[in-house]
Amino acid sequence: MLAVLLCSSPSEAASDRSPSLSASPVSFVERSRPFRLSRGHEPAAHSILLKDLTSGKTLYEYESDRRLSPASLTKIMSALVILEYGQLQDHATVSRKAAAAPRTHLRLRAGQVFRLEDLLKAMLITSANDACLAAVEHVAGSEEQFVDLMNAKAGTLGLAGTHFSNACGFDAPNHYATATDLAKLSEIALQNPIFKALVREEIEVISAVNVNRSFLLKTTNRLLGRMPGVEGVKTGFTSRAGRCLIAKVSQDGKELLLVLLHANRRWNTATSLINYGLQSVDGPVGSIR
Repeated sequence: MLAVLLCSSPSEAASDRSPSLSASPVSFVERSRPFRLSRGHEPAAHSILLKDLTSGKTLYEYESDRRLSPASLTKIMSALVILEYGQLQDHATVSRKAAAAPRTHLRLRAGQVFRLEDLLKAMLITSANDACLAAVEHVAGSEEQFVDLMNAKAGTLGLAGTHFSNACGFDAPNHYATATDLAKLSEIALQNPIFKALVREEIEVISAVNVNRSFLLKTTNRLLGRMPGVEGVKTGFTSRAGRCLIAKVSQDGKELLLVLLHANRRWNTATSLINYGLQSVDGPVGSIR
């Protein structure tokens, strides 16, 4: 039996438009003002950071140190902790709590058993919350203990603007991160070859080891396979966080990292900023204060 998960939660898929990759970049004439889409007057996102990874220069930023809800971008840290403390060939049993995880999920059932590596694939490729909870409970014994490991890791990495209260990215008063911290976290995560490979996957299939059931995983990142050079990294969405994205791009010898938090028209905004960044590498820095 093959259970199909199309890409993301219905509410996100219904209203988040796909990018127009042939469109010319949005004008950045007035760099002293927030980047805005050509239509409308709202800022393109509540927080933006665009970096040239080769030089380390910031090409564009807006409120990049503002603490905001990161939604499922949280799973980047969760994946790092799993890779550090877990054994990917372990068999992990889905608990009742994990099976009841809301929003984006695979509809896993309590008692199903998966390889830890397959749960990691599900949480990074489709952002499945039930797979995320099953994985972190297996690694640390409970989500609470796992979150302690996440916050300890954030402290070790110097992510002063970040604090986690859950492992999968649900909204909570004490659950926040900054675009600056998320960019740093993503750079570190991409140094891990397993993480780097998984966030580039568009489609994957995983299977339970104790029952005859398989799941088709389809990426939530609509830039993958549509925009040349995109290599992941992660999407996120909650009502409080809005639509979030971290994208890594390698094109023509240039490497960019984009972080968008609470973005308006996420895919169009990301496409315009990436095009701008590719044209701006080795050029002046666009800094917004």
